[in-house]
Amino acid sequence: MKMLNFRSIGVAVIALALLAPPAPLFAQQAPAASPPSATAPTPSATAPSQPTAAPAAVPAISAAPAASTAEPAATQALPEAGHAPGSVVPGLSELSPWTMFLNADIIVQIVMVGLAVSSVITWTIFIAKKVELGRARFRLRRSLKKIAEARSLAEAQMALGDKHSVLSMLLAAALREAKLSAGLSSDDGIKERAASSFSEYVRAEARHMRRGMGFLATIGATAPFIGLFGTVWGIMNSFIGISKSQTTNLAVVAPGIAEALLATAIGLVAAIPAVIIYNHFSREIKVYLELVARASGAAGRLLSRDLDRSHGSAHRARAAE
Repeated sequence: MKMLNFRSIGVAVIALALLAPPAPLFAQQAPAASPPSATAPTPSATAPSQPTAAPAAVPAISAAPAASTAEPAATQALPEAGHAPGSVVPGLSELSPWTMFLNADIIVQIVMVGLAVSSVITWTIFIAKKVELGRARFRLRRSLKKIAEARSLAEAQMALGDKHSVLSMLLAAALREAKLSAGLSSDDGIKERAASSFSEYVRAEARHMRRGMGFLATIGATAPFIGLFGTVWGIMNSFIGISKSQTTNLAVVAPGIAEALLATAIGLVAAIPAVIIYNHFSREIKVYLELVARASGAAGRLLSRDLDRSHGSAHRARAAE
């Protein structure tokens, strides 16, 4: 009996040993199959209760590369279009007047520099002529007030003093003519010759005050056409650049056209003030010449009084004899 028991126990142990390995082997293979299911589930690793989950995941994985390849194509299309909202075309952000001048053709640059110099000349003439006319008008009005109560040429000269003005020159011309014509009995001839001297001084003063007006007239008349010449030249160069680059992209076309139009803008900036200043000084000089005419009339009246006074004293002398 004991022998049978040992045999039965041995058979049971061997049977348990044969049956034990399949369970640990299955336990080791189960964790190895679980990682693929975490990243990309396959039909063999999915649970039987979800047979349709794996086919839905496969199109999602294939759609991601398509989206990534479509994104560079979209980004490449934006620079070519040139009109996407929020996008800045290369070169257009640098179109300032100074950069346009530096990048312009040499002929256009010469035109711009000439127009800029013309504008400087215009404003220089404006400042100088404004000061000159203001001072001359002030001196002449003050001189006319001083001789308003004078009764003779000598008294008027004493009232003015040694100050150099148009009125003092007219008085000196009247006195000189009176001295040169001393002994002549014709007063009308003396007055005529004195009036001729006065007109020469008036014309000389008008020429003096109109100095610089020719520059203003020339700049106002020619500056727009000079600027237009620069514009035409710049646009020709722009079209030549377009034909060489064989493209109508805005970044290629816009800078040349902007540089060309800048010449016209500078021409207008030089011409418009020149015309306005010319018209302004034409009125101011006209007012000043009216004052000079008043001074000429005042000198002529003083000369006439002196002539009448001399003839009156001569008549009294003859009557006394």
